Amino acid sequence: MDLQTAIRERRSCRKYLPDPLSRETIEELLEAGTWAPSPANNQPWEFMVVTNGEFKEKIFAEAEARKSILFEKSGWKWLNRYEVGFLKEVPVILAVIGDPKKTGADMFLKDGGQAYQHACAAAIQNILLTAHSLGLGSLWFTLFEKDAIREILGLEAEKDPVALICLGKPDGEPFQTPRKGVQEKTTYR
Repeated sequence: MDLQTAIRERRSCRKYLPDPLSRETIEELLEAGTWAPSPANNQPWEFMVVTNGEFKEKIFAEAEARKSILFEKSGWKWLNRYEVGFLKEVPVILAVIGDPKKTGADMFLKDGGQAYQHACAAAIQNILLTAHSLGLGSLWFTLFEKDAIREILGLEAEKDPVALICLGKPDGEPFQTPRKGVQEKTTYR
């Protein structure tokens, strides 16, 4: 699969087959993540591979709790209908953990200290595109409170759980969401 096809066809998957992923496949995905750009080549990411059902159950419980709280605060009806049960069923949840100490020179700027998150986002995109090219489904998941995920995963307080990536063989075709045209989202100066 060429890169442009992968970019255009990759979609978020919320329904997975129970088939486990091989360690070789997981490491291929992680390897893709490590080739992302980062400030001063600090490579501020760490990965935790979650396959244990107890951990997935705790992540699911956190997402359910967060969903209820956010629905009450926002009133967004879609949140109340958003199902997160796939978190218990997905074969692999890959935690992408950032290290704010490896953010680069932006730490000295007025609004700095965020470049490590951008690098982690680039690593996430590499993983998502590689997963798609391997015929896997994936989902960039952020419906959680960071302190709760730190506790669930046993992370140090200074580490930042940037996202959870759900990975597995898709059970069916993911919903095809449209994109706005580039002209609508672009300004030239």
